[in-house]
This record gives sequence, C-alpha cells and structure tokens, in this order.
Amino acid sequence: MNQLPELSNEEDVDVKTILFNYMRHWKVIAACTFLGILLAYVASKMMTPIYKVNGSVLVGEESQDLGADFLEAGSLFQPKNNIENEIGILSSYALTEQVVEELKLNVSFFEEGMIKKQPKYGNVPFDINVDWGTAQLVGGMLKLEVTSPTSYQLSIDDDGFYSYNPHDPYYKMELEEELKGLEGKHQFGDNIKGKYFDFTIENQAAQPGDKVYFKFSDTHSQVLKYQKAIDIAPTNKLASILQVSMETPIRKLGQDFINKLMRVYLERELSEKNKATANTIKFIDEQLNGITDSLTYFENRLQEYRSKNHVFNLSEEGVMIFERLQDYEKQKSEIELKLDYYHTLEDYLNGEGGNGLVAPSIIGNADPLLNSLVVKLSELQTERLRLKSTYSSSTPALEQIDNQIATTRQSVLENTKSAIRNTQSALSEISNRIYQVEQEINKLPETERNLLGIQRKFSINENIYLYLLQKRAESQIVLASNTPKNSILDTARAAEKPVAPKTMINLVLGAFFGLFFPVGILFVRNFLNNKLEDPKELEEQVSAPLIGMIGRDTSQKDRELTVLKKPKSTISENFRSLRADMAFLSPGSQKLTILFTSSISGEGKTFCAINLASVYAMMGKKTILVGLDLRKPKIAEEFGMINDRGVSSCLSVGMPWREAVKPSGYENLDVLLSGPIPPNPAELLAQDYFRELVDDIKTEYDMVILDCAPVGLVSETKELFSLADINIFVFRQNYSPKTNIQILKGLIEKGGVKKMYSLFNDVHFDVGSYGYTYGYSYGYGKNGYGYHDNEEKETNWLGKLVGKK
Repeated sequence: MNQLPELSNEEDVDVKTILFNYMRHWKVIAACTFLGILLAYVASKMMTPIYKVNGSVLVGEESQDLGADFLEAGSLFQPKNNIENEIGILSSYALTEQVVEELKLNVSFFEEGMIKKQPKYGNVPFDINVDWGTAQLVGGMLKLEVTSPTSYQLSIDDDGFYSYNPHDPYYKMELEEELKGLEGKHQFGDNIKGKYFDFTIENQAAQPGDKVYFKFSDTHSQVLKYQKAIDIAPTNKLASILQVSMETPIRKLGQDFINKLMRVYLERELSEKNKATANTIKFIDEQLNGITDSLTYFENRLQEYRSKNHVFNLSEEGVMIFERLQDYEKQKSEIELKLDYYHTLEDYLNGEGGNGLVAPSIIGNADPLLNSLVVKLSELQTERLRLKSTYSSSTPALEQIDNQIATTRQSVLENTKSAIRNTQSALSEISNRIYQVEQEINKLPETERNLLGIQRKFSINENIYLYLLQKRAESQIVLASNTPKNSILDTARAAEKPVAPKTMINLVLGAFFGLFFPVGILFVRNFLNNKLEDPKELEEQVSAPLIGMIGRDTSQKDRELTVLKKPKSTISENFRSLRADMAFLSPGSQKLTILFTSSISGEGKTFCAINLASVYAMMGKKTILVGLDLRKPKIAEEFGMINDRGVSSCLSVGMPWREAVKPSGYENLDVLLSGPIPPNPAELLAQDYFRELVDDIKTEYDMVILDCAPVGLVSETKELFSLADINIFVFRQNYSPKTNIQILKGLIEKGGVKKMYSLFNDVHFDVGSYGYTYGYSYGYGKNGYGYHDNEEKETNWLGKLVGKK
C-alpha cells in the first residue's frame, strides 16, 4: 500500500522565506523594540532605588567561663556548633517580633512622590502611640496636616481598612463601617478613640503646613513581611560566619533592623546561658533565708549564757570534744544540704518543681555521671527552646530532641534516687558518730555541757551560712563573667549603589519584549492562520504545477477590467506572462479552450477569466468568454450588460448560441453570458447538446475561455473539465483555506482530471518575498467575486500585524 505523498515526503523549512515573512513588518517590529526600550528606561528612572544592607555574625565555640572551676561541670559537655540552628534562630518569628516591637515598625510613614507615595523612616516630627490591646485600623492610609503648633487635621487618604482584633491577632476583617470621630481637627496629645481605633499623636518638631501620611500594621503582618525580606546565609560552607542581609528602599531602616536583630539575638543567647546560674543563686538565697534567722538566734543565746554564767572558754577536754563534734556537724550539714538538693531535683524531674535546674556541683556533688547528665538535660532543654521558636511541634527535629530529653530525664531521675539513698545512708552514719560524741559530752560539768551545746548549734549554722555565702559568690562571679559565644562581626551598612533597578538589564529586557511581542503575535497569527499565504506551500502539496501568480491591485476603479482599462499596469503584465506560458502548455495549438474554476467563491476565477480573455483579444485572437456559472453569474455586471440571454437560454429554450452572444465593446472579444438563473443548472450542463454547443463555439473562435462555478461548491463543474484543453484552478492568497488544496488533489488523483494547473491570485509581494517584486498589486473589495459579498476596509498597522490585509 502506497503512502500518501504528504506523509512520505519530509518538508524542508525555508528559513529565508520565514525570515522575509517577518521582515515584511520590520517597521512595526522596530517601533515596538524602540518603545520597549523607552518604557524600560522610563520605568527604571521612576522606580524606587533598592539598597542591600549587610551585617555579619560570628558563630563561635562555647568558651570556658571564668567560674568554671567553681562549678566543675563546664568542661564535661560542650554544646555543638550548629550553623543551621543559628540561622533558624536569627530568622525566627520570636526574634523578628521583638525587633518589630522595639523599633515601632507597626506605624509606617510616607511622603508625596512623583507617582506614588514614598516610604519615610527617621526624622519624622511626630510620635504616634497606638494601643494594640484594643481593636485597631490596619491597611488603610491616613493623612496628617499640621494646622498650628498644637493642632492638626486628620483625613483618610486610602480607605482600604481592615480591623485588627488583639484576641485573634492572625485574622483581620475587612472594615466597611463609617469611622466616626477619626477625621477632622484634633489637638496634639489628645487620645483619638473610636470603635476601631485608639491612638495618640505627639508633636516633636512639626511646623504648621507640614504633612505626612501614615498607616498602621499589626505585628503579625509586619513580622511575616520582614521575615521574607531578611536573608541569612553562611559566607561559605567552611566558615562559621553568618551574613545577615536585606533589600530595602530605606537604607537607615535596613541598618537599624539588622543591627537590632543581631543585638536581640545575642541578648537571647546570653539570657539562655544565664538561666542555670540564676536558678543556682535563687536556690542558695532560699537556703540562706532559713539559716540567717537561726544563726542570729544562737549567737544571741551564746553571748547571753556566757555573760550570765561567766563562762567564756571550754576546758581542754571540752575543746577536744567540741572540735570533733564540730567536724561531724559540718559533715552532717553538708550531707543534709545535698539531700535537700536531691529532693529538689527529684521534684523538678517529676514535674512538681518550678525553679528550674540547679547545677549539682553547687552542693559539692562529686558524681561526674550525675553532673554530666544534668548539664546535658539543661542543654537539651535550651536547644528545644531554640528549635521551638523556629519550627512547629510536629517537626522531626523537635520530636527527636523531645525523645532525647525524655531519655535523659529518666536517667537523671534514676541517678537522683540512687544518690538520695546513698546520702541517707551517709547521714545515718554521721548521726551515729555525733550520738557517740554526745555521750562523751554528758560526762562534762553541767555549765560546760550547756555552753558546749549552745556553741555547737551556733557553729553548725555558722558553717552552713559561710558555705552558702561562698557558693553564692562563686555563682555571681559566673553570672557576671558569662558572655555569648557568638558576636557581631560587622554592624549593618548599606551598599553605596542601589541593587535595583538595574537599568542596563531593564533596557535589555525592554528590547527583548519589544522585539518579541510583535514577533510573537506574528508567530501566533501564522500558526493559527489556515489560509494559503506562501505559493511554495501550494507547489509542494499538489502535483498540479503553479503556472503563475497574479498580483494585487489597490486601485478602486476598473479593477475587474484591468487589462482592458490599464494595459500598461503590472497586473496586465502578469496576464501576458500567463498567456505566454499557455504556449508552452499546449505547443503548436492555434486554438485553445481554457477553463477557470476554484474551490470556493471569492477567489477570483471570473477576474482571471475576463483578463486572460482580454489579453488574447488584444493579441488579435478571436476570443469568446463563456459564463458557465449558472448559479451566481458576475460577467454581465463587470461589462455593464443585461443578463437576459445566454447559455441557460440556449440549453433550456433552444435559442441558437450565436443569437445569445453579445459583443463586449472591445475588438476581438465576445461574451456569451450565463443567462437567466435556471432552477436546474446541473441538469442543463449535463445535456449532450451542451457539448455540441461548445464544440460548435470552438470552430468559430480561436480562444474559448470558460468561467465555471467553484468546483468545491457545485457538482456540474467536474463534468466540464473534459471540454477544455487547459484547466486552471484559482487560489487566492490569504483567502483560500489550506484545506481546499485537498479538493484539487482529489480532482487529480481520484477524478483523473488531466491538464490541471494552479494559479495563485491576489498575491501581495513585499521586498524579497517569494523572489519577486511587484510595484502594483490586486485586491478584492466590496465588488469581489463569490457566493457571498466581502467588505474589506483599510486597516491600520495593528490590523495588518494581526493578519488583516
């Protein structure tokens, strides 16, 4: 089975032809490109300059604190230096929220600009205090104009307001109510209060005539805005330096924001670092509160007893017993302090304590395992607070650290319970030793025994008091010496030149879009165009040779009789060229019968038939133009004749064809009109008499031109191809559908029509197009041929661009 030609033959792309198709509109393309560049330049000059502000933070390793010797646990567990966590903290919602509130970025100021209002920051002669604990207006813009040193006029400049509800800070409701009490004249310092607003404006340095625009923005919206604007990234993969940057039209705002963010970040780190030490000091203070009263009480009793009994020193035996007892009592006090700490730690681990973790080393615990576990638990909790400020509770990182905290907490609890049991055993043992010493005391004289008892209790409280004072001093030294491991490397500073707009890039983009906008429209038009435009396409798709192209005539007068009226025109030359080609198609023939048809009406078959007949007549050939379009004839109208008799008269009533022939008014050219429109044109032309009539006409005329009905619309034309020596199928540029090529292919391949040729009519040639240049061209207007009337108007360049010819 043979493949169809269009499927088996690969079409070559004629780049030159495509280029010429676009270059036909070079003026429009050049104009659009220039306009794109101009618009890009104007836009660049009118855009607000954007500056990049940069600061940097050095993320350091945990340093050894000055008080690390006192707490003995600082070197047991070093926290990991996690750059990603530090980036998360710096860009966290909590830190950004704190910066927004401290810089009072909830109120934005603006001033008049060339096109739109420009943001203003710093040097604002007003101070606006907003009560964010009540409903507030956000989104819209207000205008403030100073009328006197003590008063001002307030008005609404943009009423796109929303209502902010402090009880639901993440949702705002569009406000459409009238804002009573907002607009009008107010005094500086007065509280402006209404259902949806509550604020006060103070005059700092404003003068009468000054005016400024301002708007309120809720904290949540501002935080989200600045979180998107801030960019935090390490300077390189191996460095522990973070660059904090943002792009802003206000350099001072960017510098203040980044500097404040870095300071808040360091303050937060130091605050987290001081928590354990602060908890230790709090624990010691609670212990000192009870010891101080007891110490004072026994000190007074000791002095009173010595004065009353005139006993100031113990005997040598009493001194020895007291020293032993004092040593045991000191040990017992330290053991009791440890036991108290363990119970406090146990309560915290069981969720009953609220004072937080206290370092075990503060009470002299020498167990390195418990020390490291408590320090690790404290660090894990600190790390969890960092992650929680950045991520949600369902984040895998938080779930992982929660599991680590739970495991470490259980380990600390088990070790604490074990320590409690061991400490209780030690306390019981030291109590037995004290009991044995007390038995020796009972052997002393009563006066000395009583003095020893009072002095014993005083020494116990004094030793505990001094021990706690020492530990508190050590903790305060640690607290004072704590510094954040991170530091500000470079404070924020803005670049000297703006990063946007980039004029050169904008100009390139403007030229690009200006160039490709019309090219794109042309491409889309060509892609969607289903009309024949390129004669090369016609030549490649059908086997009927393209014997000629007829140009377009833009004149409005005598267009159909161009050869007769304008014999020197380019169109006339086209038909003369076509006449010359006929000699090669039928060499040696003195007489020819040429048939014209088309696929649909309006393609110009009648126009071509009239003018080709005129060319032969002017050559001296006896020519007759026969109108075989019995459905919608046009020849009579073009020659100014009455279509009262013709072919239909000869076939229907038997009128001799010679009586039906009419002179055209031009030498050597006669016309046989189609005649009155019959009800059965197909049946009339199918008669044997019609063929006899044509044969008879051929004997008397040198050239017989048959103007037939469109073969794509009627059936009778297919029967007429055998009457002609040459059959010409007319296509019209930018009018004939591409699918109609299949009609011609069908006639040749399936209908077996011989001597079939194609003619391309109404061709508009521009410079370089199709390899020809025409000075004149032909066009169809409201009098064009067809089974429907075509009204075409002169179009502007945009109409031409989208395909209107």
